[in-house]
Amino acid sequence: MPITSFDELLELDELGNDSFDAPASPDKGSRMFGGQFLAQAIAAAGATVDADRTIHSLHAYFLLPGDPNFPVKYFVKRVRDGRSFSHRQVVGVQDDRQLFTMTSSWNVALDGPNFFGRHMPAVPSISDSNYSYEQFCRDQMPDPDYERTVQARPMDIRYINPPKERQRCSSVEDQLMWMRINLPLSANSTCNHAALSYLSDSTVIDHILIPHGKRWQDPDFFGTSLDHAMWFHGKCDATRWLLFEQTVEWTGTGRGLASGRLYSESGELVATCVQEGLMRFDTS
Repeated sequence: MPITSFDELLELDELGNDSFDAPASPDKGSRMFGGQFLAQAIAAAGATVDADRTIHSLHAYFLLPGDPNFPVKYFVKRVRDGRSFSHRQVVGVQDDRQLFTMTSSWNVALDGPNFFGRHMPAVPSISDSNYSYEQFCRDQMPDPDYERTVQARPMDIRYINPPKERQRCSSVEDQLMWMRINLPLSANSTCNHAALSYLSDSTVIDHILIPHGKRWQDPDFFGTSLDHAMWFHGKCDATRWLLFEQTVEWTGTGRGLASGRLYSESGELVATCVQEGLMRFDTS
C-alpha cells in the first residue's frame, strides 16, 4: 500500500529496552533505500533522547542490503547523556542479520554567530527546473521497474544540470538539484531531520563516475553506498524546496567520495553530508 504521509515511515512500534519495529519500505526494488535506514534510525534514537535535544550529526555504515518487503528492527544503545550532549548508537536488523549501524549526537542548541563557508550558488528557480528524478531514471536507466520504485519514494527531485545520457564525457562540475519531501510531515525537528537524511541519500554517490566519463548506470559497473556522515546546522522544513549541491571529492582504490550541501530557498545552509561508495568494474 502506498503511504500518505512521511510520518508513516517513522511510526515505530516499541518493543521494550530501547528496541523498535519500523515499517517496511514503500518502494519495492531489489534492496532497501539507504535513506530509509537513516531516517528510521534517527526516529529510533530520538525516541530515547530528551525533548530539549536535537540531532546535530550522524555517522552511519551500510553493512548489508535490506529487503524492502519486510520491516526492520532497530536497537538503540544509550552511549552517554551529558549536560548538553547525548550520544546514541543504533543497529538495524532483519532476520538476525545486522544491516546498518549509526552513531548520532544530539545537543541542546545554543546561541552563537553564524558563518557559511560556501554560500548557495546562483541557480535557476524551482519554477524553471522541470527535469524530474523519474525522467532522469527513464533516460539514464531505461528500466520501468526501477522507475516505478523511484516513484514510490515520497520525494520530488528536479535536476538543474544533469549529466547527459548520450554524452559520456568527463565532467567535474558540481551537480545541482532541487528536492523536497512531497507528502505531509510533522513539524517537529526530529521528523524533519529524519526526512532530510532520507533526501540526502538520494543521488549524492551516483556522480562519482562522472569525472571518468562513465555513469552509475553503466552495465559494466557495480556500485553501492558504504557509509554516510551528516551534520545538521539548524531547523528545516523538509517539505519545502531545498537546493542540493554535490561535489565529487575523490575516487581511487575502488571507492569514491562525494559531499553535499543542502540549502533552503532563502540561501541558508541547513545540512552538510559526505558519502563514500564502492566502485567495481567488470574487466572480463
